Amino acid sequence: MAQEIMQVSPLPPFMMKALQEADYIVHDHTHIKDPGALSKVTALIGTGAAKVDKKLLTMLPNVKLVAICGVGYDGVDVTACKDKGIVVTHTPGVLTDDVADLAMGLVLSIGRRIPQVDKFVRNGDWVDDEFPLVTTVSGARMGIVGMGRIGRSIAKRAAAFDMRISYTCRDPKADLSYAFHKTATQLAAQVDYLVVAVPGGDDTKNMIGASVLQALGNRGYLINVARGSVVDQPVLVQALKDKAIAGAALDVFWDEPIIDPELRRLPNVVLTPHIASATIETRSAMAALTMENLQAFYERKPLPSPVPECSA
Repeated sequence: MAQEIMQVSPLPPFMMKALQEADYIVHDHTHIKDPGALSKVTALIGTGAAKVDKKLLTMLPNVKLVAICGVGYDGVDVTACKDKGIVVTHTPGVLTDDVADLAMGLVLSIGRRIPQVDKFVRNGDWVDDEFPLVTTVSGARMGIVGMGRIGRSIAKRAAAFDMRISYTCRDPKADLSYAFHKTATQLAAQVDYLVVAVPGGDDTKNMIGASVLQALGNRGYLINVARGSVVDQPVLVQALKDKAIAGAALDVFWDEPIIDPELRRLPNVVLTPHIASATIETRSAMAALTMENLQAFYERKPLPSPVPECSA
């Protein structure tokens, strides 16, 4: 018998195709056609943008799995899920390299001002002017906020550029020789590029605020490939306008896809539309792991990748 699940955020076409080929009946929570579907649904599926709160869970009495196709799951009330005996899964590991690649690409883009130089050439400005000099990226100081899989992968790439690496996270990592700082503010004061690679959620909300940006200073750059919620965005915009920091390269935002117009107008930023994991290979691997979690759940086998809170 086909299992009935509900998508709680838009899913990419290849994910929907995989679900259909596996004979899942997929309901859309935004327009449920079957009034009885709420009691038939036993699993929820969504991307990292999914919102699963207590209100939604109370409408779905038989749900026992929330399968997130993404590494981030800060929109899921994991505590409420656990209280109801619901397990949450995600897709860590498979997107690490692509996120780290983009982080390094953003470092180069903002440090060498690649998008601005491209515009300079396209506009014909090169005919009458010379582009201002920039600073060297190789050998610069990189600070990484968060030293999980992605943070370590970013550090590996930065090392290839002979960058001097330091980091902050909950506790120092015994296997790493990089300099450890207890707080993001202390770290920011010692680096040229501050790269944010921590999970979203209440614990990290607005972690990068005024004190961190002040410590980073007018020669420092902020790069965020984590979650928009980690950075106090209005404070960042003001710091960029005041040139209190040299610039920022951002893949994530507060209210994406709606971007603060002031942020879009600033010349000292590079903006990308939350594409860190957006490659064919990685998105396919994420979909495959999500399908494995669903299959294991319905076959009552160990789940390949429960979130840490549900793995105990």
